[in-house]
Amino acid sequence: MKAASGDTGATASSDGAARMVEVGGKDVTERRAVAECTIHMTPEACAAVVAGTSKGNPLEAAKVAGLMAAKRTAELLPFCHPIALTGGMVTVRADVEAGVIHVEATMNASDRTGVEMESLTAAAVAALSLYDTAKAFDRGAEIGGLRLVAKAGGKSGEYRRGS
Repeated sequence: MKAASGDTGATASSDGAARMVEVGGKDVTERRAVAECTIHMTPEACAAVVAGTSKGNPLEAAKVAGLMAAKRTAELLPFCHPIALTGGMVTVRADVEAGVIHVEATMNASDRTGVEMESLTAAAVAALSLYDTAKAFDRGAEIGGLRLVAKAGGKSGEYRRGS
């Protein structure tokens, strides 16, 4: 069974058994993907997260958590190929008055398959790291809007989400 559009990383054999897609015949190309999500909480909780805690700066910890997660994506998702990332960045922007922290993760690789899952994983785990701190101030905090913003490289070429 082949995916309707794009390479999902997984297909099923004729008997329905799961298997990893063969990418060995694909060309190595430069690839880049950007993902984002937000964490919503009360403005007071957001101010407390931005101010930091006795454990340190939660915004910086979230960036590190996201980068670490990107490097381990293939261990977390069963059909994701291990990719040698060539670079990556996680940015975190807080709007204290609105009680929102925006997370964006950009991953780069020179490989045979894309880095969309690595960027999505980085954004999600960075947000989870922020939630871990925010929960002390607002148990109602929530993560949402996880999505691919853009990708470049590979057979399917460029993609940019519309506004």
